[in-house]
Amino acid sequence: MDYLYTLSGFVVGAIVGLTGVGGGSLMTPLLVLLFGVSPATAVGTDLLYAAITKAGGTVAHGRKGHIDWAITGRLAAGSIPAAAITVWVLSQLPKGSNVIGQLISHGLGFALLLTAIAILFGRKLRDYAGQHEESALRQKYLGKITILVGAILGVVVTISSVGAGALGVAVLFFLYPKLPPIRIVGSDVAHAVPLTLVAGLGHWMLGGVDWALLGALLLGSLPGIWLGTHISAKVPEHILRRLLASMLVIIGSKLVFA
Repeated sequence: MDYLYTLSGFVVGAIVGLTGVGGGSLMTPLLVLLFGVSPATAVGTDLLYAAITKAGGTVAHGRKGHIDWAITGRLAAGSIPAAAITVWVLSQLPKGSNVIGQLISHGLGFALLLTAIAILFGRKLRDYAGQHEESALRQKYLGKITILVGAILGVVVTISSVGAGALGVAVLFFLYPKLPPIRIVGSDVAHAVPLTLVAGLGHWMLGGVDWALLGALLLGSLPGIWLGTHISAKVPEHILRRLLASMLVIIGSKLVFA
């Protein structure tokens, strides 16, 4: 099965390179629905997979000055404690029962549906936010709102491994509509690294990481990301994003209502 995991990693990596999103959104449900990996193991493995792959992206964005470290710090101030608390809550659930699996499976489904909405309506949300950016109330509480958003992302990502990418970018576009898109993406990628690392290590402590699976996925995804990035300019992005969103709705609905 290792070569199938590697092939899946390559395909998902190529989609990430083409669209900028889809890592956890596709990898985790693929492992659960196609390969029969338990939801807890799929989420834990994918979290560490995301931490490793996005670390390289953080270095690249950082060297080019594409990261707003103040925004990244605010998000992390909320997400890291929230991730640690969520892992602790998961550790308190009954061992040997299917409670954790059901919680993660349904959480994954809801996160996929939210991600699909973020992909489809992200631009409209950004336009709306741009029209209301000068609100005094918004300016006064922007920092605290960012920390709160980070906390919500911390819970969602820890339970489902989904949300650090598309959801994070959509929220940042809404909160900081005048910030250049490349700095939004760079800040989101930088925030995803410590969040997914803390959450992934937490799942590892709970026994939810398959290291052989992680290696097979990385073997395929890294060249896939490289290839997708290089051909992304030749493929209409809006078509790819709509197809991806449609896939996430179908997969998310299956997980939520299963």
